Amino acid sequence: MQIPEDRKYAENHEWALLLDDGTVRVGITDYAQDALGDIVFVDLPEIGRQLDAGESFGEVESTKSVSDVYAPVAGSITTRNEALVESPELINSDPYGDGWFVVIDPGDSGSLDHLMDAAEYTAHTE
Repeated sequence: MQIPEDRKYAENHEWALLLDDGTVRVGITDYAQDALGDIVFVDLPEIGRQLDAGESFGEVESTKSVSDVYAPVAGSITTRNEALVESPELINSDPYGDGWFVVIDPGDSGSLDHLMDAAEYTAHTE
């Protein structure tokens, strides 16, 4: 199971990557996509939607179940990964790359300090 060191992790198995412009790219972890199985549908939020940290912003449907996806940080959706609409399987094949969900602008509250680092997340999944 991959757990890249360059991002932070939420208890609900989302990852957050702080980008150079201060925004945060969000996806689900390798652990989560593996537990879900083959992903067949993704419901993404509208650009501009305001989110609180921990708020559900979309759903992932797999051959096993439907699961909510939660915002690891508060802020406004600036970008959504339109490629997932046509190819939701990108989440299974590349959860930390092409399988990302959204980019959130956290504004002044851009700290990711409340999230787990890779070592903490590894312990959380064991």
